[in-house]
Amino acid sequence: MNPQELNSLHLLRRLIRQPHEHKGHAGKVLIIGGDTGMAGSILLSGRAALHAGAGWVMIGFLDERAISVLADQPELMLSHASREMMAQAQADVLAIGPGLGQSQQARDLLSDALQSSALLVIDADGLNLIAGDAELMKQLKSRPTLSTVITPHPGEAAKLLNTTAEQVQINRPLAIDQLLALTGSIVVLKGQHTLIKSPQLNEPTQMCLKGHPGMGVAGMGDVLTGVLAAIMSQGIKHHINPFEASCVAVELHAAAADSLLNQGIGPIGLTPTEVIKEIRNLINIK
Repeated sequence: MNPQELNSLHLLRRLIRQPHEHKGHAGKVLIIGGDTGMAGSILLSGRAALHAGAGWVMIGFLDERAISVLADQPELMLSHASREMMAQAQADVLAIGPGLGQSQQARDLLSDALQSSALLVIDADGLNLIAGDAELMKQLKSRPTLSTVITPHPGEAAKLLNTTAEQVQINRPLAIDQLLALTGSIVVLKGQHTLIKSPQLNEPTQMCLKGHPGMGVAGMGDVLTGVLAAIMSQGIKHHINPFEASCVAVELHAAAADSLLNQGIGPIGLTPTEVIKEIRNLINIK
């Protein structure tokens, strides 16, 4: 079956806040990552989750020294990442991977995340760790259906499938089917015309036709991770399931870049930070 053109932004209407709602209705997001020299990744994810509407956003850094870089965003709740911190957070959605690194500490935190009851988003080094560890892959496959979203780019997909990025790109619909079978997760295969597919057999593969080459810069995937976590967390009370949240996040992310391009911003020099602000604007269009 050929992929279906993604058309999901109408679901944003479900996120409209009612007068009685409080931050609990928007959910609690915890993002784990930010090892030495990679604090920027988790900073982008955290800011994206905040601007996309999560009720709380907590960030767990592997590198404690990096906490000081976020002094200009006091809305983010900052901590050193640990097993105890993850348990105490009681997050609705846990995102792990941006700037995570591949240390033993990173591997242990990922294992704890895979065994948690929270909805889970796995990106970047979270995927690289799983690709090289049979026990982590087993934990991933044992998670409940529709509780986990993985967001590989072609290189990360290739590691998971033990092939090359070139082979992934030759037949992306086949690659996403293979990732689905391998992981049992909702899969977002990033790249030109990002694909989204659910383990539910009645859901066709979705293809996002929005976006442009200006999005091909470091940090843009970290923004998507934060937006996805935020939409998933709001979806718990607003009746958007994780597959729908994946579709909305991908399309919203790309639509924001297109909107900026229409304003004369980009494609060359477009930054993830600019996209974050435009995502908030689009969410609030009535």
